[in-house]
Amino acid sequence: MTFASIMVAMDLTTEARDRVRLAGHLADEFRARLIGVAAETPAYAVPPVGPTPASAYALTASNETVLNDLRQAHAAFEEAAGNRSRVEWRSNIELPLPFLVAQAAAADLVVVGRKTEPGTMLFSVDPGDLVMRLGQPVLVVPPEVDHLDAKRVAVGWKDTREARRAVWDALPFLKRASQVVVISVDDGDGAADPQDIVGLLQVHDVYATSVRKDACGSAASEALVDAASEQAADLLVAGAYGHGRLREWAFGGVTRDLLAYAPICCLMSH
Repeated sequence: MTFASIMVAMDLTTEARDRVRLAGHLADEFRARLIGVAAETPAYAVPPVGPTPASAYALTASNETVLNDLRQAHAAFEEAAGNRSRVEWRSNIELPLPFLVAQAAAADLVVVGRKTEPGTMLFSVDPGDLVMRLGQPVLVVPPEVDHLDAKRVAVGWKDTREARRAVWDALPFLKRASQVVVISVDDGDGAADPQDIVGLLQVHDVYATSVRKDACGSAASEALVDAASEQAADLLVAGAYGHGRLREWAFGGVTRDLLAYAPICCLMSH
């Protein structure tokens, strides 16, 4: 199992350039093609009623501004991608999330930023929205990270559909890792039994062990990240929104916290 095509969401931030470098290194490791994607909504998306010259001029000027932004994003992508031969670029004046979801049919893995930086709202793709709609693994990269070895990988385990999906989607990483640790967090309701998933990974020739972490009154997400850090992992694999996104939005949850605060890369599936 491998990633043959890796897609990365692009904008005009420094973090996006780092993200492309990271995705490029992964493309080298997996001998995959690299696809950069950017879309921007016109700032003047709804013209005034009536075919007035002023509205037509405003639309033209707005579209030219967007096209200029997309040209800058393309140039930044090419610079960060380097001299790799298997590189593609896709962009359009369109809502960013639907455009990225549509283009992702050409990729095995989609790489996005952990959060939207100020000033990039017209480019922005919310990683939570993306992971819910995509049906593919999403690699969420925190700021100031431009490389991912993924030699030591942590798996956040609960016996849910989303967690099983995430483990399956992460197999290309897991099979290349030198150490995989399955982490079960006891948040007061007991820790999930990792025996079966560890056994399954071993059948797939993945050397995996397990640890249990007590939340001890802290958030389950904090306990999970702490346990991953104790194992020196630079990649955390987790199912997304196992309790439903609306509930996490209202009451908090592991997915929401990881997308907002995780200091290491997270591979997430729903």
